Amino acid sequence: MEPASLNAEIEKHVRPQTFPVGIRMVRPGEALPDNARRPAQDLGIRVAICQTFSIARRYGWTVAVGRDDLSCPLAKTAFGFEPVLPYYAEGQLACGMYVDTPEAAARTEAEVPKFSFGEYERILIGPLARAAFEPHVVLVYGNSAQVMRLVAAALFRRGGRLHSSFSARLDCADAVIETMHSGQPQVILPCYGDRIYGQTEDHEMAFTIPWAMAEELVDGLAGTQRGGVRYPIPAWLRYTGEFPEKYRKLDALWDEERARKPGTP
Repeated sequence: MEPASLNAEIEKHVRPQTFPVGIRMVRPGEALPDNARRPAQDLGIRVAICQTFSIARRYGWTVAVGRDDLSCPLAKTAFGFEPVLPYYAEGQLACGMYVDTPEAAARTEAEVPKFSFGEYERILIGPLARAAFEPHVVLVYGNSAQVMRLVAAALFRRGGRLHSSFSARLDCADAVIETMHSGQPQVILPCYGDRIYGQTEDHEMAFTIPWAMAEELVDGLAGTQRGGVRYPIPAWLRYTGEFPEKYRKLDALWDEERARKPGTP
């Protein structure tokens, strides 16, 4: 399965408004594709990871992001580009904004999916159709019906249900780290930061799947299409609609007119 082949199947069956994205975590010393842009070096900016999702899915650019490219302290911590410090672990960043007490804030930070410090050097993000690398994760943004379509496809072979968790923050960790750690697809609720820095719109959700399930997803997209689960969702239109009483009276008047004048068409 090539990234472009999976992209073609997603485009065919799901029709997302923005490009499906491939994501790879890059270990120290691993080479980058020639077309990868480094935000600090090539664009003169530092970015949040959710921002790079939007750069890839809206611009069609491939972006490679390391510690020096990142503006978001939460992402630096979760992705292991900086160590977890007590100030973070105690919940100082969450308390008073997302949760009420230091204890609740510490619990929130403890449950954020994380890579070990130094485990990876960069995150590589690019449009799946032109990905010159094998992704670890595929990320697709869409509306709720499109995400539902992907969920159905992911369950076509195995059945059951998908299990995702949400916290309204750090959806980049949900999309990449949780998907890689669990090896399972995830429904992604775009977080507050994704809506600010990634400019994700109110109607959008997202879906991720590990690359190891690419062929299973393709099989599921085709199989559910055959079964009648498709996008756009087909509306049931073979019914007789109801109209207001005043409208129905006109039908009655026509009937009376025809009764008075037999042979009137």
